[in-house]
Amino acid sequence: MIVGEAPGFNEDRQGEPFVGAAGHLLDTLLARIGLGRADVYITNVLKCRPPQNRDPMPNEVESCSPYLARQLALIKPKVVLILGRHALERLLPGQGSISRVHGSLVRRGDVAYVPLYHPAAALHNGALVADLEQDFDRVKAYLDKLLAPPPPPQPIPAPKQEAEQLNLL
Repeated sequence: MIVGEAPGFNEDRQGEPFVGAAGHLLDTLLARIGLGRADVYITNVLKCRPPQNRDPMPNEVESCSPYLARQLALIKPKVVLILGRHALERLLPGQGSISRVHGSLVRRGDVAYVPLYHPAAALHNGALVADLEQDFDRVKAYLDKLLAPPPPPQPIPAPKQEAEQLNLL
């Protein structure tokens, strides 16, 4: 599951998350680790665009919180990619700044969270693109480890075999 901040202009017009320039960068980053849109559920903290694309107000975040909580409950993700500081503060309050925790794995119960820079921030500050690429490489490693099937169980030896193994027969 991927959680961003709020719909932007293009997202608001089309009714889908991450369809603008930030969405294209997100698609590129997902492809880098062998994933596509069909492999992830994408949503936002806010369900509608704030006026003039300003930062979300606390009351707006609170108003939308039940919707995000319901999405998390229905999807039951094992891994949640948190895009940007507003999503970080909503999902992992008090964790610290995005610049300090980006790319790290944070476990909360059965869910692993990975805070990342928002792709829109990387579009405004090109230096963050390399950080996002490295962080997505980490995401790939986390996914490989977290989603790997458990090893097959070891066969239980028959009593005679067990005795032979202990050189008792």
